[in-house]
Amino acid sequence: MNKSLWTDKTDLPQFEKLNGNKKTDVLIIGGGLCGILCAYFLKQAGIDYILVEANRIASGITKNTTAKITFAHGLIYSKLIKEFGKEKAMMYFKANQDALEEYKKMCSDLDCDFEIKDSYTYSVNDRKKIENEVEAAWSLGFPAEFAQTNELPFNTSGAICFKNQAQFNPVKFIAEISKDLNIYENTFIRDIKPTSAISDTGKITAKKIIVTTHFPFINTHGNYFLKLYQHRSYVSAFENTPSLRGMYVDENLKGLSFSFHNNLLLLGGGSHRTGKHGENWHELNKVKDKYYPDAKLKYSWSTQDCMSLDSVPYIGKYSKNTPNLFVATGFNKWGMTSSMAAAKFLCNMISGKRVDFAEVFCPQRSILKPQLLVNGFETTKNLLTPTSPRCPHLGCALKWNSAEHSWDCPCHGSRFEKGGKLIDGPATGDLNLR
Repeated sequence: MNKSLWTDKTDLPQFEKLNGNKKTDVLIIGGGLCGILCAYFLKQAGIDYILVEANRIASGITKNTTAKITFAHGLIYSKLIKEFGKEKAMMYFKANQDALEEYKKMCSDLDCDFEIKDSYTYSVNDRKKIENEVEAAWSLGFPAEFAQTNELPFNTSGAICFKNQAQFNPVKFIAEISKDLNIYENTFIRDIKPTSAISDTGKITAKKIIVTTHFPFINTHGNYFLKLYQHRSYVSAFENTPSLRGMYVDENLKGLSFSFHNNLLLLGGGSHRTGKHGENWHELNKVKDKYYPDAKLKYSWSTQDCMSLDSVPYIGKYSKNTPNLFVATGFNKWGMTSSMAAAKFLCNMISGKRVDFAEVFCPQRSILKPQLLVNGFETTKNLLTPTSPRCPHLGCALKWNSAEHSWDCPCHGSRFEKGGKLIDGPATGDLNLR
């Protein structure tokens, strides 16, 4: 079983494939949540646009989320204050707070299972980390609380609680807002020129281009192959469990996530860097057997997140040498809120409006972070590994993922089916297994 809860019984609108050449003011490449929101806001602003998606809209990472809408992104604020200072930490906070409020406004009239929920980030064994985050949140003007985690089936050292956050069904949300948008599906962009994008069936000429393809696929600009790596995680949805009022996530990247939707417990975990060994659904089954022995599996799915060097997304100009090319990537497991923040931010940039928060999200900020060394080591090691098959992206040795029956790249996260068909980028073509 590998089916997302969010796609079950949800009908998305269908759009034609691009055939022939088109012209537009703005081209959006990528039909996940961020791209769809960009198109939605550009239409509201009266700006001419086209969105192209390689498969079907919402067919990639968007459908495989845990669907939390929150500005509580782990223990992010104490880290941001320490690394960037209070001013930039406030920018990050305000951008995501505004995103949450925009969802609340939009979803009030949409059928997308929107619910207000409190959000908790807990620590299994480090109370001090939680206390530091509570202090950081208060210093930014948000009254977060230190809380106990009595709903969880095991003891923790406490949690930070952000009240009045939310969850929803992102596929239902996209179905509602995409009906009248100018979209072409099954249109794979092979290459981008300064003012155009080329697919197998046509060319789109555009004054400005926004890349929302999860992992940017243009290697000649921006150094995203150095600035990003990808991380897999797994979700199982169980029925016949106690309900939860809140949404919970471990402050440890490899910890567990808990939430409750339509009488189903959503249990997340099993995380690992793409191309590395991980516990995947085995870990979730162990947790289920230990704490929820009467639970029954209803859905299970997996996802892949782009991780930046410093836990902050890259949103803005694709590179300093591409003034009309824009990007949104590196959402670090918080794609719901970050997609909204990025879409509003980029549409304001393109519309010539005032752009707040540009400094903290700038893709051209310093890459001198410890994670850069880790990414560089993984790339070098796998480029020098004398095995096949090789990833067509940059030539790294692929690893077989026995849990999901796929070839995975430990360098940049491209994934391929057993027969070689592309699953996830940044690779732009299938794997040659001859």
